Formats: sequence, C-alpha cells, structure tokens
Amino acid sequence: METTLSAEIRNQFADYLLRNGFRQTQERFAILEQAYNMEEHFDVETLYKKMLDEKGFHISRATLYNTIELLVACRLLVRHQFGTLAAQYEARTKADKHFHVICTHCGAIREIKDDNVRNAVLNKRITKFTAEYYSLYIFGLCSKCKYALKRKNQL
Repeated sequence: METTLSAEIRNQFADYLLRNGFRQTQERFAILEQAYNMEEHFDVETLYKKMLDEKGFHISRATLYNTIELLVACRLLVRHQFGTLAAQYEARTKADKHFHVICTHCGAIREIKDDNVRNAVLNKRITKFTAEYYSLYIFGLCSKCKYALKRKNQL
C-alpha cells in the first residue's frame, strides 16, 4: 500500500539539505518517498530494485547510497544491523513503535510491539544524555530452529 509523503517529512529533508549545502534534487525526494513507502525493513539493493522495477525510476547506486546516508544523518531513516546481514533501514516514524527479535540460527527477524517495554525505555533517565529514539534487539532461537535443533540433539 503506497502512502503519500507528509509535508512535514518532506520539509524536514529539504531543510536539512539546505542547511548542509546539498542540492534538493528530484532523485533525492523520490528516494525519500520510496523509503517511506516500504512496508518492511529494506536494504539499499532492495530499494534500488523497487525503484527500477515498480517505478521505472533509473538512479545510480552511488546516488542511492549517498541519499540513504543523508536520510540517516537527518534522522528520517534508522539503520539496523541485524547480525551479519547487510544494513537494513526503516522509516524513523515506524522504528519507534517496536523492537526486534532475531533468530541466531536462521536469521528470521520479527517485530514485537509491547507498550510496557516502550514506556520503560522512553521513561528511562540517563544522566548527561538525551535519548532521541531507541532500538532494541533480542537475539536467540525462534521456535522452529529450537525444535529442529532439539530433534537433531544439537541443543
């Protein structure tokens, strides 16, 4: 399902580009819009293919990588590193609403929404530090892998 990029998000990016001396190009805003329309975590290659295949939007990988870094720097995208996978990204507006459990055997990633955990993190005071957002990763075994490993007597 495609969403329309809010004026607030667009303006935040435009202001960041202006303040830091970067040009406001059609390509950069197209990348921002596609990144915010992604339903799940994505890597740069997935975003590249989606823009090319679905939108017919030809863009260099260098422009894509550079723009992703700008979006992370201006706090519109969050970069995740789930184990050995390539860096994954998601819109900041989605990232603040869940945490992740990652299977160390098969690499499956699941998002968990828990208001108790969210409130505990948001209400935690850390001296000499102002939290802007949080990301919580819990590594372990998913039930499928745990069952398979038990059956093979590897657990």
